[in-house]
Amino acid sequence: MIMKSKLFFPLMLLCALLATPSMFSQTTKISRKQKTVNYKANVNNPLTANELAMITEVYGHTVKQNVLDIPQRLKDIKNILRNRVEVKNIPNPSDQKPCTLLSEVPLMDYYVSDLERDKNFNPQNFNPLKYLFQFYAYGSHMYRVDNTNYFIIIKSQYQ
Repeated sequence: MIMKSKLFFPLMLLCALLATPSMFSQTTKISRKQKTVNYKANVNNPLTANELAMITEVYGHTVKQNVLDIPQRLKDIKNILRNRVEVKNIPNPSDQKPCTLLSEVPLMDYYVSDLERDKNFNPQNFNPLKYLFQFYAYGSHMYRVDNTNYFIIIKSQYQ
């Protein structure tokens, strides 16, 4: 009986030591199912003069190296400009849930340090690239243009 107890303790200690590293080597991985971005056919069309002006306004003298020479980035920007930004005039904005004001969205002034906000909002020449909107979030987002009935809707790229 004493012999069994003398073997039991070292055997248990050995098992515990061997099992411990394997318990800590396993990691819990929370994975978010990756979604595929589906582009409309219009992203394959050449840039318009207006789109090129918008991109150049934000990227300045680095436009070629940071956008035009990177086909995937150019495709993503075309998708934003052509398919994912909607400006809506909502006559009774009090019916809308509260949302971030355009004045609260930081400017995308990494490449052009003197980039400025538009003094008067005009939906026909609004450049969404000037702002750090949540373009790559999983859901859609809505922003209100200060002191107007205009709302900017950024549609998810995963729709």
